[in-house]
Amino acid sequence: MILCCGEALMDMLPRPLLEGGEGFRPVSGGAIFNTAIALGRLGAKTGFLAGVSEDIFGQKILADLQESRVNTDYVSRVSQPSTLAFVQLVDGQAQYSFMDENSALRSLSEAMLPSLPDNVKALHFGGVSLIAEPCGSAYEALMHREAEHRVISFDPNIRPGFITDHDSHRARIQRMLALSDIVKVSDEDLAWITPNIPYETAIQGILSQGAAIVLLTKGAEGVIAYTEDFEVHVQAQKVTVVDTIGAGDTFNAGFLYALETMGCLDKNLRYFSAETFHDAIEFGHKVAAITVSRAGANPPWIHELNG
Repeated sequence: MILCCGEALMDMLPRPLLEGGEGFRPVSGGAIFNTAIALGRLGAKTGFLAGVSEDIFGQKILADLQESRVNTDYVSRVSQPSTLAFVQLVDGQAQYSFMDENSALRSLSEAMLPSLPDNVKALHFGGVSLIAEPCGSAYEALMHREAEHRVISFDPNIRPGFITDHDSHRARIQRMLALSDIVKVSDEDLAWITPNIPYETAIQGILSQGAAIVLLTKGAEGVIAYTEDFEVHVQAQKVTVVDTIGAGDTFNAGFLYALETMGCLDKNLRYFSAETFHDAIEFGHKVAAITVSRAGANPPWIHELNG
């Protein structure tokens, strides 16, 4: 099982109203939620670990996870309200305003973390769930607890407007990078995490701490994968973009799914070939291309890729 550990929330997506003007449509979302449902729809054995509200939005989040074949045994139901993320699209790029005080997203504590069975082979972390407390410390503690024996996938997915203490968050990201096997960062993420440092230097620093592979995403230019032994550059697929909501999240799912189906999702990652990583990145691009071709984070089912 690939266990996705992090936020689930309600994306409030702008939609035109029949009577004129614009309203918002609530859609289940969050970076880690998106990766979980994308993995479930691809057919991977997937679970989700987070605090989820008992309110009507939380009920929908749970139902959407289950509909996409995601195991919800590791979800903690809590009384706090669901986080709402109001989305504004600017030239197809999503910008967010969060309503998150005292929310279910923040509620997870270290004391609430479950023991994990042996069939959990990989954990995926990232997103805004690493910013607030107590959940940020809980996810960091979980990564630290499990990193020795399970593959750790990490996408910091920086949202600068949501971060109140930049120095503290940078320190947490650096600690978690040092525990990770797979790191996916955008060029914008890397510029925020390590300001005024060339990205090649920053990536070599991540690899020297123990990461097997760093995936640098550069939007329409594609992905460059870095290991200690080689680099792999894979161009993004050409597609008409409706919006980019969930693009990176579903890329993560495609990449992890491809490694798993090739029998390569284990702690020996650093010994696999450039061809293996090329194929996994290419599949990640294929999954993300379908997601960005339609509105919202709506990852494809496996039959849509095989059809």
